[in-house]
Amino acid sequence: MSESLKMHARLAAPIEAVRRAITDAAELRVWLAEHAEVELPKRYEFWGRYTPEGEAPHQRLLHVDNDTLRFAWLLDGVETTTEFSLRADGDSTVVTLDQSHFNFEEAISGTSIRGMLQTFWSLAIANLAAHVEGQPLMPKTDFTSAELRGEMVINAPMAKVYQSLTDSEQASAWFGYPIGIEPWVGGRYAMGGFEAGYAAKVIDLDPGRKMSVDWGPTGVTTWELAESDGKTKLTFVQSGFDESNPPYGAWTGSVSGLAELRRYHEMQDWQSIWLSVEMPGAQPETAAAAG
Repeated sequence: MSESLKMHARLAAPIEAVRRAITDAAELRVWLAEHAEVELPKRYEFWGRYTPEGEAPHQRLLHVDNDTLRFAWLLDGVETTTEFSLRADGDSTVVTLDQSHFNFEEAISGTSIRGMLQTFWSLAIANLAAHVEGQPLMPKTDFTSAELRGEMVINAPMAKVYQSLTDSEQASAWFGYPIGIEPWVGGRYAMGGFEAGYAAKVIDLDPGRKMSVDWGPTGVTTWELAESDGKTKLTFVQSGFDESNPPYGAWTGSVSGLAELRRYHEMQDWQSIWLSVEMPGAQPETAAAAG
């Protein structure tokens, strides 16, 4: 029996808008994929550079009704199953994503593209939320490129954004996972917290503006802040990795986390879109490797 990844998110949009966003080809081409074709109840396909193994469509529609969309998705020679289910929650919609054939060890080892599924769907659902809520989308991962670079604008002062990126308590809150940060050159950056047993190393710091963290084989993550018409522009880059094997999983997870950073600053009564994420086999000391 294959393992299953489950995600539950609350989107601030009515269920009709969310249903249309996940079943309309034109809308899919905004938040999910470079290319999409939909002809319900027979066809549901997406592909292109923003899709793992996206050189051609590999989906086969299995079921669709008012509240559920389920399709088979061939990845690394295995037919997986993806299901979206929707539930109205007042003026909001709870989206549940159920993805079969997700193995956390594959996310850690990178032995199969299926290890990408957790971070791929995390970013996709974050962009779905932004789309239906009328907000700017985060950069999608281009699986045909070794350039991992993006930027976003946050409607908050630069000093506050810097603090939320370097303070352990705030970073843990918006990322949704314990993070221990020692904001100085040589300091630890510990996904899972300082007691988790693994920590990356801060290798460059410009107080108030910039930080670089060395993650070993997956390269160096650098973010830099700049003033932008009273707001803050955040530029983020992954570098120093084997360009024949870009760390798409780690990168995609980082970008999906930054989507919540923007909400953290811009919403008066901030709440994460994520209600829960269930990953089989995930251990606290290694969970960050998948995102």
